[in-house]
Amino acid sequence: MLKQYRFVANAPRGPMGWWVLLPIALVSLATLNWTVTGTDTEIGKLVQGLPWIADFIGRMLPPNLSYITDNLIGPALQTLQIALLGTLLSIVLAVPVSLLAARNLSPNAWLYHSSRQVLNVLRGINEIILALIFVAAVGLGPFAGVLALAVHGAGMVGKFFSEAIEEIDQGPIEAMRASGCSTPKIVLFGILPQVLLAWIGVVLYRLEANIRISTILGMVGAGGIGFELMTTMKLFEYENTAACVLVILLLVFATDIISARLRSFIR
Repeated sequence: MLKQYRFVANAPRGPMGWWVLLPIALVSLATLNWTVTGTDTEIGKLVQGLPWIADFIGRMLPPNLSYITDNLIGPALQTLQIALLGTLLSIVLAVPVSLLAARNLSPNAWLYHSSRQVLNVLRGINEIILALIFVAAVGLGPFAGVLALAVHGAGMVGKFFSEAIEEIDQGPIEAMRASGCSTPKIVLFGILPQVLLAWIGVVLYRLEANIRISTILGMVGAGGIGFELMTTMKLFEYENTAACVLVILLLVFATDIISARLRSFIR
């Protein structure tokens, strides 16, 4: 009788009835209506604005290609420098915090939760807000952009680093602890080999994101090609604005291709 009861309890459930699906559907529709109403979303407004979009694009065409060679090569290279250095500094900041924010490595619960909240705070502040803060602190220029990417990136990268650490095989770690290995040796020889590929993937993804973000940070005075983009728009030089957009797209495409090649090589 007990075996029969267990079989019935573990039997697969049938499809949900209307008394379950109906409340889910009603809640979903109410949520959709709430978001549409709160954001003032109207397709008619977009349709009415299409001629203005067409007019703006028409003013940008054809792009002033000579502006690229005369004015944009330096800012484009500076954008790459901002993204690369910001990514490197974010890794330096993220690694020690991620070790403490991993549940299986943190020495106590208080330190674990504190480290987690530090990462939450770092990635919870938008890069543009951080760039404005650092522009006020260190002045206009690319250094403010580097600091903004480093701080925000540390929160993002640290989160993924700590989650990769929590998924490692604990067997080698316990064996090294039992043999009396120090913590640096455990990290270097027991943890790093297991998480290295995952970490590299996270770093490449963050570098791609930083290339895109660094083009925007220039609009708030943090250097790079974004500063040129904002300047041309303020001066109504839309052909030059189109040239800036082309360079930004080339940077994004090149970064994506190189990142994909590096991932394939690593695998």
